[in-house]
Amino acid sequence: MSVEDKIIAIVAEQAFLEPSDVTSSSTLEELGVDSMALVECIFAIEEEFDIQVPFNANDPKASSFDISSIQSITQAVEGLITAQKA
Repeated sequence: MSVEDKIIAIVAEQAFLEPSDVTSSSTLEELGVDSMALVECIFAIEEEFDIQVPFNANDPKASSFDISSIQSITQAVEGLITAQKA
């Protein structure tokens, strides 16, 4: 299962959707992910990939972690995985 597939599964679970309802271009807003579900997504992503996500739940826009779409989340997670291996 790819990084994006795992992220789709995590987001779908938190949004009470089927993974097939979530695409790479989906935004969290389109999927109905509220702030509490977003925090749960971040925790699940950290656990799934054994990474630390630089995310401030109090001010998500101030974070360097791009949550604008599933694709941007995937790219950010892949970057964190690569940096951790270095």
